[in-house]
Amino acid sequence: MKRCMFFSLIVFGILVSSCASRKQASLSEQTTEIDAETRQVLEKINSAGAYEVPDLGLRKDYNYAKTAEDVEPFGHVKPYKEHFLLQMEYTGPGRAIPEPEDVNTVKIGFIGPIMSTVSVATGGKSHEEVLGIKMLQGARLAIEQANAAGGYLKRSIPFELAISNDNGLWGASGNEIIKMAYKDNVWAILGTIDGANSHIAIRVALKAEVAMMNSGDTDPTFIETNIPWVFRCISDDRQQSYLLVDYMYRKLGLKRVGIIRASNRYGRFGVREINDGSRRLGNPIILEMAYPLGTNDFSLQLERLKAENLEAIVHWGDAQEGALILNQMRRMGMDQSYFACDRCLSDEFIEIAGDNAEGVICTYPWDPTGQTAPLKQFRQDFEQRFGEQPETYAAHAYDGMNMLIWAIQAAGLNRAKIRDVLAYRSKPWDGATGDIVLSAALDDVGDVYLAKRQKGKWKFYSREDLKVPQGYIPPRDRVSRPTLAAQLP
Repeated sequence: MKRCMFFSLIVFGILVSSCASRKQASLSEQTTEIDAETRQVLEKINSAGAYEVPDLGLRKDYNYAKTAEDVEPFGHVKPYKEHFLLQMEYTGPGRAIPEPEDVNTVKIGFIGPIMSTVSVATGGKSHEEVLGIKMLQGARLAIEQANAAGGYLKRSIPFELAISNDNGLWGASGNEIIKMAYKDNVWAILGTIDGANSHIAIRVALKAEVAMMNSGDTDPTFIETNIPWVFRCISDDRQQSYLLVDYMYRKLGLKRVGIIRASNRYGRFGVREINDGSRRLGNPIILEMAYPLGTNDFSLQLERLKAENLEAIVHWGDAQEGALILNQMRRMGMDQSYFACDRCLSDEFIEIAGDNAEGVICTYPWDPTGQTAPLKQFRQDFEQRFGEQPETYAAHAYDGMNMLIWAIQAAGLNRAKIRDVLAYRSKPWDGATGDIVLSAALDDVGDVYLAKRQKGKWKFYSREDLKVPQGYIPPRDRVSRPTLAAQLP
């Protein structure tokens, strides 16, 4: 009798184990979607061996960042060499490194401004910690959901977020990357927001050979560093500026536009394409004025702008200054149209600007009022977890972290392979912020929007909604490695 019971327990244990294995396999299939193209990339990597560079093919774009033909540089003269069209290739040996055995958690790094600091690099007191905290919330939610779905499925171990503060001090972000890469042993990194610190961070990530996904820095030059380990899942100021320039000149027919911007890197680099695009369309910016961060009185800048009889003013800076400038303009009798960057589309801007916010138009990298299934689910999950609705930094961090998690699930614990499956993914990422389409430069070139404050709400308009034409964008191609030399001068 005892022998029969013992045999029954063994059989029951085998059945339970088998069911658990099938459940885990089913969970893996549901959670990690590895398309045929990604499988092919991994097969080519594994068959190449330790001393060969796999022939994965390089994407080539015939247009950079959706630049319209009539705002391209060089006055319509084709240059000898155009950059950022051919995908950067990683030719190192890291793909042959075996997956380590002694791993209890799969660490992913996070770096963002989550504590207030004062720094020359940020132009004074940082205002970005509010944005960084939201970014951290989005990243944390993605990690928690991945762990609830089984964690790293190949080993049944959890993901872990290694968090670092981007304190704004010059060079400090590089130190944090070193810590995460060599002490925390992260497999990929998400961050950060400040343009100057992002540039330092990605150069260290290049040396450490770890993939870095950016979800908050819209500096156009971020992706122009030609670093094959760098990705961005948010549309930059270049693309947002192109839409704004097209709208101001092609749609509204404006002729006299002025700029007021923050004196930090965000303001300075943010308006470069507005300046260039305006000039190339025959309407150069009449006057550009800068202000130090923390300014409360903008009389000097606004008096000079007022004297130029402008039709519109563009502001590029943080929400607080943007609202204060708008209020002071209206008190001075300046009734020009007011355009602003995406940071001004915030509750803080509305609270300070009040009724003056009506009619303001902001550039924006996505449409948060969309009704896609991923966005609806994200809103619900974020509110349940944090008790509030998400905003842009949380949403893009959530998408960026999920892209990193997917790459780790698909490639395994190998930094080079993680980089590869992201770099050679041609299918758009179906994220909460919409389709994330990576260019050959590994930058998000998905749709951008203009948001207008109407009757107390933001209404979002795509280029199609605005009926603003754009220059012809030829289809991209893929260049195999043997013919790559012929593409270069």
